[in-house]
Amino acid sequence: MDTYQAIQTRKKMTVDCRNCFALCCTALNIVASSDFAINKPAGIHCQNLNSDFRCQIHSTLREKGFKGCTVYDCLGAGQHVSQYTFNGKSWREYPEIATKMYQVFPIVEQLIEMKAFILEAFSYRLSPMLYEQLVNQLNTIETLVNENAEVLLNIDTYEYQVPISELLSKASNEIQRYLSKDVFHIPKGKNMSRKDFIGKNFANQDFRTYDLRGTYFIAANLQNADLRGANLIGVDLRDANLNGANLSSSLFLTQMQVNSAKGNSKTILPAHIQQPPYWNI
Repeated sequence: MDTYQAIQTRKKMTVDCRNCFALCCTALNIVASSDFAINKPAGIHCQNLNSDFRCQIHSTLREKGFKGCTVYDCLGAGQHVSQYTFNGKSWREYPEIATKMYQVFPIVEQLIEMKAFILEAFSYRLSPMLYEQLVNQLNTIETLVNENAEVLLNIDTYEYQVPISELLSKASNEIQRYLSKDVFHIPKGKNMSRKDFIGKNFANQDFRTYDLRGTYFIAANLQNADLRGANLIGVDLRDANLNGANLSSSLFLTQMQVNSAKGNSKTILPAHIQQPPYWNI
């Protein structure tokens, strides 16, 4: 797979609720909090779900205490499980498959997330050995995603997450060395992974090629920060101020992370990330 193909394939990994049987509204456990107005056990459909699998308060979710619903993004796992794994059979019409469908959904979601990260790595220059190792992992993941429900239910996703995580870490280092030397002409950024920066002020901060994996930026001020080439896998950006921030080449940034943050029209995002409609434009 060449760089162009990887970029285009990654961009297509988006949610299509019209072809999903509302699996995020049924399969997931919801705990009442600032993000959700109610408690909802896994396997029970949300009280706001209509018979046509549409949300009856979709246009006012944030105002009615369901901010978490507007943040959530399954990368297309919902429509894959609904239309491919279960061949378009819904849990309403076939209640006997409901439990199995709900259990399969989070497994497929994790597999698809791994696929998305690998595809993103392919959009940069990698060493031949690392590229081949990632290709092998991608082929494995794609095979698993397309298995039937019985096979999927017996998958231990952790078994695949560990080696892929190690390869993505190597990919991040390779990409950051290239960007720091040949693009930005600066020393490679610092390792500030898994730090607690909740509420901290990093306005105008230069984070280019930093390792920020697993860092807490909850409600932090990242206004006009430069996050190009920074590894943002697992970073918590809930309510972080991204106004004017440059994330155009941030590594392993997800739609859900961006959805949970605050930004504006001056925030620069990667090609595969869409600007949330509720941002202060």
